[in-house]
Amino acid sequence: MSTARIPDTQLRQHYNAARLRSHAWDQLKLATMDLDEGRSTPQEVEAILRDLHTIELYWAFPGRDTVRQLNHMLRAREYHSLHLTVSHVVRMLSSGAFRSDQAAILDPQASNKELLAEEEEKQRPNYFEVLFVDDLDEEEEAALKHKLQKIRDKSDAFVYDALVVRTVQDALIALLFNHNIQAVVVRFGIPFAGKNHKGILREFTRAIDALDPGTIGRANMGPYLGRMCRWFRPEVDRYYVTDTPVDGLEDATLATFRRIYYRTEDLTDLHLTLLRGTQEKYETPFFTALKDYSRRPMGVFHAMPISRGNSVFKSRWIQDFGEFYGRNLFLAETSATTGGLDSLLQPTGPLKKAQELAARAFGSQQTFFATNGTSSSNKIVVQALVEPGDIVLIDRDCHKSHHYGMVLSGANPVYLHSYPLEKYSMYDAVPLNHSREQLFKLKKGGRLDKVKMLLLTNSTFDGVVYNVERVMEEVLVIKPDIVFLWDEAWWAFARFSYVLRQRTAMHVAAKLARKYRTPEYRAAFKEHINGLKKGEEPRMPDPDKVRIRVYATQSTHKTLTSLRQGSMIHIWDEDFAKKSEASFHEAYMTHTSTSANYQILASMDVGRRQVEFEGFELVEKAIELGLLLRRTVREHPKLKRWFDIITIGELVPTEFRQSGLDSYYRRDQGWNEIEKAWAEDEFAVDPTKINLFTGKTGIDGDTFKNKFLMDKHNIQINKTSRNSVLFMTNIGTTRGSLAYLTKVLLQIADELEARNAGFEHDDKLAHLARIRALTEEIPPLPDFSSFHRSFQGQPGVPGGDLRAAYFLSYKEERCRHVKLEEALKEMAKGGELVSASFVIPYPPGFPVLVPGQVINKEIIDFLIAIDVKEIHGYRPELGLRVFTDAALGRQKTTTALGGMRPPAMPATKASNNTKKAKRS
Repeated sequence: MSTARIPDTQLRQHYNAARLRSHAWDQLKLATMDLDEGRSTPQEVEAILRDLHTIELYWAFPGRDTVRQLNHMLRAREYHSLHLTVSHVVRMLSSGAFRSDQAAILDPQASNKELLAEEEEKQRPNYFEVLFVDDLDEEEEAALKHKLQKIRDKSDAFVYDALVVRTVQDALIALLFNHNIQAVVVRFGIPFAGKNHKGILREFTRAIDALDPGTIGRANMGPYLGRMCRWFRPEVDRYYVTDTPVDGLEDATLATFRRIYYRTEDLTDLHLTLLRGTQEKYETPFFTALKDYSRRPMGVFHAMPISRGNSVFKSRWIQDFGEFYGRNLFLAETSATTGGLDSLLQPTGPLKKAQELAARAFGSQQTFFATNGTSSSNKIVVQALVEPGDIVLIDRDCHKSHHYGMVLSGANPVYLHSYPLEKYSMYDAVPLNHSREQLFKLKKGGRLDKVKMLLLTNSTFDGVVYNVERVMEEVLVIKPDIVFLWDEAWWAFARFSYVLRQRTAMHVAAKLARKYRTPEYRAAFKEHINGLKKGEEPRMPDPDKVRIRVYATQSTHKTLTSLRQGSMIHIWDEDFAKKSEASFHEAYMTHTSTSANYQILASMDVGRRQVEFEGFELVEKAIELGLLLRRTVREHPKLKRWFDIITIGELVPTEFRQSGLDSYYRRDQGWNEIEKAWAEDEFAVDPTKINLFTGKTGIDGDTFKNKFLMDKHNIQINKTSRNSVLFMTNIGTTRGSLAYLTKVLLQIADELEARNAGFEHDDKLAHLARIRALTEEIPPLPDFSSFHRSFQGQPGVPGGDLRAAYFLSYKEERCRHVKLEEALKEMAKGGELVSASFVIPYPPGFPVLVPGQVINKEIIDFLIAIDVKEIHGYRPELGLRVFTDAALGRQKTTTALGGMRPPAMPATKASNNTKKAKRS
């Protein structure tokens, strides 16, 4: 077996440099084994070592020194020792043992030490790396590392290694490649250009190649690097070493770095600061308080017999419950909000601090924890910000909690149409032009002043992601004080990828807040306004009018570490204290339990710690596994016969893909320029969401999910459509899980081949008919029709009173039921049907009807054609629940007399008699 230097075709097969690095070390292990056994040549090993000499510049372990020593063994023809040493290094890397035992890095006799690494690592300080960016020679670098080694103490809570690079480009490459880096120390006057981004690493440095420092001189390159560090890895602590006098430091420089040092100062203070910065990220105030509380001897004369486990472990009948969960869970169960704990409703101690740390990690001004899921978080935000009669632009296919939020708040929703994907029975995202059109209609109708909020789901259930910055900028042009609510239930992890982060609510809010306050923007806006023709609408927000008011709700438990129902509300609102703080806290009190689950709160606290230390690494791996699953299905000859991956080009129409990218991966090109698509396109696709098309199998998505994946193979998946299933990778997905899924899909393919081989003539015809039904005879997806005129605020202007319609249906005499076929007959005769309830089929999982909505033929045809077992709000034996003509007539009179409001309470006999007397 012969192994050569990594070819270009293989370079393109790796999503990131960390995977390339692992592959290179594996290749070196095979090559040295072949050399030791006489099946290879020294030149092949030398070529791989040459690549690794470039790659290892960006890691402290094994680093370039190790590569040099391996080269020395090769030149000395110590082939057997070389093979043993390389094998040992590979094991140290794969097991993580180097974090515990760096003394044995090049010890060929230490081959068994990594077997104990997992147990040893539990007892040793956590390991990280510090990136020093300084134009040092090799002697100065060695002296720096030696001094830092001497300063260390056995009592240090953490241990770190120093990694030295000499240019801005090399520093940014290290930050992108090396997830162990937790701090960067930048020296004054460093050069910009490096030498390594054009060679073997060229496929992985496109984002860095695109950077242009412009006229920034070498003297200001340190602060520039600090800003770029904040862009690529905001969780990494930044320090600056300079000779600039204190009064010569710019405010922006002081804000960019955690602390500034001078080169003549002792390294001890820097060392202690590095450890302190790491300790602050490591802190979990509420989890730590809960652990401390659970360890105290406690007498419980309060609620919760389960507290301390007394009602469980003393029982003769439910001890298995205690054995399953363990004693710590019950020790931490309490109703107490004192004694070192805190109240979620009015936190002043560890919960307050935990939420502040979460705000720092997720880039918000304020963050609030919720323990009853994002369904409640959504209702909290809507109720806090929207008053009865306010208009909310909302995508119709959003989560049902938003529709119920409209009811609770009394908002008048203007339902926005997402573009449909008829072939897959999916709705995806709302085109920006459609949102703008609705705003202009409201402006023309004199209702723009009532518009309060734009509410969109990002990412959508199928993984389509908005260009958040573009949406906010263009909407702020028309309505500069609008509130944005981004439902990021499936998008919490995106903050920790520099590619995905640019389409998150908090990142864009901070970016626009800075942008609109700069003199450069003011000058550009003035020039833009002066250049407009008569009657032409501006396309830039007015900096004197614009207010950045952005809210994001995230299901932390869906994509990050948290127990079920853990959710966060992130806020960046320039008017929060002035306009929303009091109402927000009232809404928070309304929907938050006085008995918040402490285990959920503690899990969110710990999950925040995790993403600050390893979020970058874990999200990169989740993306990589998502892309790998795509590639596996598309390239495997057996799998691609039965299944397809729904590509970017199929999920996002051409007019919304300005980059032209239609697929993340092509066999001849490898991984395409994802960064370009995410920067330019109106819509991108979340790489961790993989839509598998099942139409060619003749099996609908729901059956494939339940019968084939779950019942037979215990594989859980996210959602289904009529002819597809959606897989998700996340920070908990392993390569082993991916291998198992691939094996299962191959087994299913074998079963399908055996099934088809046994078809008789009639069976084959029936099978072909099922395929046609799933791939060709697809029911068209209905758009939102309109609110009935009884519930419209102003004829011809978008919006309707959902609350009035919802409560009108509370009296059964105002409603009747009509079966689907009868509904078609009534409408054919000119009858008018108006829904009295939400009707939500699963899939697709969003309302096709809301209270007060006019029912049309397209909606009925869709409900007849879809083949699903679960339709909320619809009972097949009764039919659709609709308003009677009398109820609609009564509501129309109410609306005409008093505007849109909930129906009045039923009149009493006395009041009826009074009305009769007046008429007489």
